[in-house]
Amino acid sequence: MGIGGHFWELLKPYARHEGFDFLRNKRVAVDLSYWIVQHETAIKAHTRDPHLRLTFFRTINLFSKFGAFPVFVLDGTPSPLKSQARIQRFFRASGIDLSSLPVAEGGISVQRNQAFKKCVQECVELLELLGMPVLKAKGEAEALCAQLNREGHVDACITADSDAFLFGAKCVIKRLHPNSKEPFECYHMVDIEAGLGLQRKHLIAISLLVGNDHDMNGVRGIGVDTALRFVKTFSEDEILNRLREIGRGDKIVIPGYLNSEGDSVHSLEEAYHKPKLLHCSLCGHPGSRKAHLKSACQYCSSVTGEGCLKKPQGFKCHCSACNLEQKAKEQQKKENWQLKICKKIALEPNFPNLEIVEMYLRDKNGIDDNHQIVWANPKTEMLIDYLAYSQHWEPSYIRQRMLPFLSTIFLREMASDPKTELLCGQYAFHSIHRMKVRYGHQLYVVKWRKASRTVADAVYTTPEEPNAQQELGEANDSIDLLDEVDVPQIHIDDGCWYLLTDEDMELVRNAFPEKVDQFLKEQVLREMKSKRKKPKSESTPGVQLSITEFYRSSKVVCGKKPRENADEGSENKSGSSDRERKGKSPNFSKSARRRLLFG
Repeated sequence: MGIGGHFWELLKPYARHEGFDFLRNKRVAVDLSYWIVQHETAIKAHTRDPHLRLTFFRTINLFSKFGAFPVFVLDGTPSPLKSQARIQRFFRASGIDLSSLPVAEGGISVQRNQAFKKCVQECVELLELLGMPVLKAKGEAEALCAQLNREGHVDACITADSDAFLFGAKCVIKRLHPNSKEPFECYHMVDIEAGLGLQRKHLIAISLLVGNDHDMNGVRGIGVDTALRFVKTFSEDEILNRLREIGRGDKIVIPGYLNSEGDSVHSLEEAYHKPKLLHCSLCGHPGSRKAHLKSACQYCSSVTGEGCLKKPQGFKCHCSACNLEQKAKEQQKKENWQLKICKKIALEPNFPNLEIVEMYLRDKNGIDDNHQIVWANPKTEMLIDYLAYSQHWEPSYIRQRMLPFLSTIFLREMASDPKTELLCGQYAFHSIHRMKVRYGHQLYVVKWRKASRTVADAVYTTPEEPNAQQELGEANDSIDLLDEVDVPQIHIDDGCWYLLTDEDMELVRNAFPEKVDQFLKEQVLREMKSKRKKPKSESTPGVQLSITEFYRSSKVVCGKKPRENADEGSENKSGSSDRERKGKSPNFSKSARRRLLFG
């Protein structure tokens, strides 16, 4: 939740929609609790352990598809204020008496906490098997995410809690839309400062006024728009001190200041209480009507010279006295509004809550101040056993889904410190099959050849199985956009089976520069050859073709020459031989082919 009200709608105009490579080779802190809660609300009840399933797929996509280095952060022990606010939010709509609920130490709901802890622990075991770093916060996970971002350990935070800005985050990724050209909806603190004029302490003041995760009520009668207008009248250094003074009732009236044109508040008050200057009822300018009937005033332009012109409907005088009086009225209206807000604040008991302010301004939010952020190699076999036991997936299916993750690690190792030439000890980098464009992002489709096993003379087209979707039903129930994995495709060429994976172009070039150069040369040669094969136009340039030449006839010719019949007979013979050869080739099912490649 974070800041109450429609705070995210207030920030919406300042969101940046970043491109596909925004997180490539960058570190990003992930609020794991936010992911698990999202799993609970988005997945159907009949899906088996949705938190494990989606954590597995999302981590693989974040690491391989977007090229990021995720750091997962866990919630610590929540403060008593957070626990009470959580219970109030959960049971407010149901109308249940909060005093009748079983409460543990610190105000934590026992039943919900135990189930949630189990989900978190299972996800942590999965992430550790994947080799991902996992950190634990003292209290809020978004607080530690913001600290890592503020200190430069990570480049962004993935969370939907707006109070990450209150803890000092610089860049927050609220949503991910993988199947688009701009998949990341990001909010940068510099854009909020430039667009709204709000800094970190301003945001803390707004959360105190409208409510937050630790105090859902805030100040009664104050919404986000009112709080925004009120806090902008103070600088960042004085806003929290002024709220303390107003809460104690020491200073309710806001002291005077100079406006943008340099007029002091005291001069405006004198102009407001000063007797109004006499104005003509005919033209509306300063002076009496009797004098203006004799001769036109200096503000009117009369051709005849008989007197002033009659003022139009809705006329407003803009003389210096009227302008000063108008400014005084606006200032008085503003002061009355500010006084009304200050009275509402003064009526709230224990405002502002200094415990909440100190928590937001705390510098250290982790259990260990020395953050050891290290990405280890995945424990593949243990991970397969873990998912086979918990999700009831086949080992070949798990290996197939993990291949993009493992290929990304392999290419990074080959670019920095090559130790082995085989992916997973089985697949060798063969060549670049083609170039692919996905949502405006260019990729290389890489061919991997299984070094330990080949299938000779098995050239056939893969049939479309009617139960293909049913076979993948164990892991595709209620899949959302972020959890769509790039399944490696099977390619058969010259009796050999290859796996095709989508890889980042820069990563492939750093790992295998000679293969990339070879592919680019072959691509140029293919383009030159295709240009040579293009037939020249038989028509004279500049001469328009007739309608019969432009639209070729599609009618079947009745008579055939003997030679054509002989050619047709040979074609029929070749077609029958092709069918015989296809009939002899093994027609494996999809699961059998997967076991051959990943078993």
